[in-house]
Amino acid sequence: MLVFHRSERLLLRPVWPEDWRGVLAGIADEGVVRNLARAPWPYSEADARQFTAMPIDPFFPRFLMTRARDAAVVGCIGIDPPPAEDGEDRGTVELGYWVARPFWGQGFATEAGAAVLAIAAMLGHSRVLGSHFLDNPASGAVLAKLGFEPTGRMLERHSCARGAKATTVEYARALGLASGEQALVAA
Repeated sequence: MLVFHRSERLLLRPVWPEDWRGVLAGIADEGVVRNLARAPWPYSEADARQFTAMPIDPFFPRFLMTRARDAAVVGCIGIDPPPAEDGEDRGTVELGYWVARPFWGQGFATEAGAAVLAIAAMLGHSRVLGSHFLDNPASGAVLAKLGFEPTGRMLERHSCARGAKATTVEYARALGLASGEQALVAA
């Protein structure tokens, strides 16, 4: 099963191997990569090819964010199981995303995040975690706009790009068919 979603300005679709150039063009920026836990720096063609060739898990979808009007790669977004050390239950997933620098500050992460939360609810996930490195408050603002609330936990998390651990602030959001989500899921 492949999941696609069309929002007001974006098409969210599965990431395919032929997308490696678009992914590389958007993420091969130290300002983008340093805010991610798993992406290395420098980010190479081989890294992009490996990422885009990853198998698709329909229960944990990840999407290429493309601008609907011209298919420009805006970024990537998806849900994953939380890190094993968190000890979270099976209904919990973790939201992750990146947006290419030319698209910062335009609301794309929030727009895509709302869509992915609706998809996560539709897939039966009950709780979503999100986090950001302390020096990336813009990501915290996105999480707040999406209805996440701080858990009160600050965790040290390894950042491949930084080559070290850095402090993250954790947020959580319960999923359910609240009025906004019901409309998105039913549509």
